[in-house]
This record gives sequence, C-alpha cells and structure tokens, in this order.
Amino acid sequence: MRLVIQRVSRAAVSVGGETVGAIGPGLVILVGIARGDTPAEAERLARRCAELRIFADDAGKSNHSLLDTGGEALVVSQFTLLGDIRKGRRPNFMNAARPEEAEPIVRAFAAAMEKTGVRTATGRFGAMMAVELVNDGPVTVLLEGATAA
Repeated sequence: MRLVIQRVSRAAVSVGGETVGAIGPGLVILVGIARGDTPAEAERLARRCAELRIFADDAGKSNHSLLDTGGEALVVSQFTLLGDIRKGRRPNFMNAARPEEAEPIVRAFAAAMEKTGVRTATGRFGAMMAVELVNDGPVTVLLEGATAA
C-alpha cells in the first residue's frame, strides 16, 4: 500500500460535476493498493495517518495530529501510485491490485480512519474524479506499507 498524504486547509472530490466528498482542514490521503495488501495493513496505516504529527502546536512546531486538531480526512483511491516508471516511458501497473481486490481494502482504510474518530469523506472507487485541494504549507508526505515496493 502506498499513501500520498497532503495537509490541506480544504479539499473536495467530484464525479461528473457532483461533489461526492469534501472536508475542511485536515488531510487528503491518496491510496494505492498493491497486490497482496490486506485489510489489517489498511487498518494499521489508517491509525498511523490519524496519529501523524504534521499540524502545528501553539509554538508552531509539528506536534499535533488529526486526532489532536479535530481535522478531517478525504480518502481517494489512486491505483496510479503503484505505477513503476523505472523502464520505458509508460508506467507499469503490474504491482497494483486488481479492482475487485483493491476496493474492499480502500473501504477498510476509510472505515479504519472513521473508527479512530476522524471524520472521513471519500471519493468514488473506479470513477474519473476531480480532486480540488488547498495544500497547507505545503506539506506532503509518502507512507508505504510492506507490499508497495
């Protein structure tokens, strides 16, 4: 599993012009599921995201998490995160999970985020989505599970 995590002041995802998920301050989490990823791994990484200390405290240091700030999460499935571009000019997606394997794991990730107490919105799996966000900082980090490499 490969996650791109962006701290945002707001974000929204739409499908066909209809907003399907929106948040205020928090994290946009782009989720790529690799072959072999499990719901247990999704739960573990969701907890890490909820506890990730990338929000400023009163002194301006990154000491607060979503749980501390009451921030929200927008979870968007993005299989292209598993694209391998080490050879050639076209990404190879052989390591990406098939849709029928990936969708339940993305859902498990979003459910695990909610379970931590973080209000979580989602995109629509498999749809062509437009994601709008205001990156705060900018702060963008990468988090990988065991099977992403």
